[in-house]
Amino acid sequence: MLSVIIATLAILLLGITILARLPFHWWWIRSCEFPRLQIATLALLTLLLAPLTEAPWRWMIVASSLATLVVQACYILPWTRLWPVQVQRSEPGHDDRCIRLLVANVLTPNRNAEGLVDLIHAHQPDIVLTLESDDWWGRQLDAALANQWPHAVRIPQDNLYGMHLYSRLPLVSPQVERLIQDDIPSISTGVTLPCGDDIQLYAVHPRPPAPNESEESLWRDAELLLIGKRIHDAPAPTLVAGDLNDVAWSRTTRLFCRISGMLDPRRGRGMFSTFHAHYPLLRWPLDHVFSSEHFTLRDMRRLPGFGSDHFPILTTLCYRPSRADEHETPEADRDEHHEAHSTIREGKEREQET
Repeated sequence: MLSVIIATLAILLLGITILARLPFHWWWIRSCEFPRLQIATLALLTLLLAPLTEAPWRWMIVASSLATLVVQACYILPWTRLWPVQVQRSEPGHDDRCIRLLVANVLTPNRNAEGLVDLIHAHQPDIVLTLESDDWWGRQLDAALANQWPHAVRIPQDNLYGMHLYSRLPLVSPQVERLIQDDIPSISTGVTLPCGDDIQLYAVHPRPPAPNESEESLWRDAELLLIGKRIHDAPAPTLVAGDLNDVAWSRTTRLFCRISGMLDPRRGRGMFSTFHAHYPLLRWPLDHVFSSEHFTLRDMRRLPGFGSDHFPILTTLCYRPSRADEHETPEADRDEHHEAHSTIREGKEREQET
């Protein structure tokens, strides 16, 4: 009986691993991309238990477990310290070229605004981006931040997709956009650094593929790829930040990086898993900051929780265009550009099915 149970688990893990590689938008397939670390851990466990099982189950367990581990490791390793960094480390100095960005999904029903405000005052970011913030959260944040962070874009919504951006740096032509769906906002704005240079910032929070949200990932994927295409078509020093409702190693996020040429500061440094804050064994990186090749990384850290189901993430990047050639910028091939174009077109044309 033990052999059958372990063999069933090993084959199930391999099946989930194969499902995650299929190029379909259905939520139950795309969700298989999230728990890669957990799947790899369970596959390692079944492999270690294989000597306790009987033939012919033993070899089936070993083969399935090894296949699962190899595939999952290929996805996971770039987000560990075993991999080369993708964004180079900043040198000392040049403080007037640096920007510190705090991203926090507040969880709308969470009412511990004081906990988040304390973190903001403790770390003094240049820009604060909150997600899932409604009118109540907007009032608390305005009262606490308006003096030191006077430049703001406010989009209070009660559908879990509200968004507030506060900045101590001047914002240039900020725009609220609804790129794919009318109830899902994003922010596009220039930011003037203390040195006088302007950079571009996109703040995003697309709808996740989930049974109570959307049966498919199409609309999330289309929004991310549309932003990626904009960055590709009009290259400039750019940051993209927010809760992507997608993991760093997913098919869509990796395609977004190739389409846009954006870099992930976490690669070679760690996963910085921000969700779920209350379940340590079910945790993956959902909150992101991406940068173009014009930036180097000074610091990146996950901050303590404040009652939300997400941890905040704090990232300090320095605008150093003279070091752009130190980065290997990802590039999409012709087929990937065609895939992105098709996804964007379909996302705009089709109505969401929930």
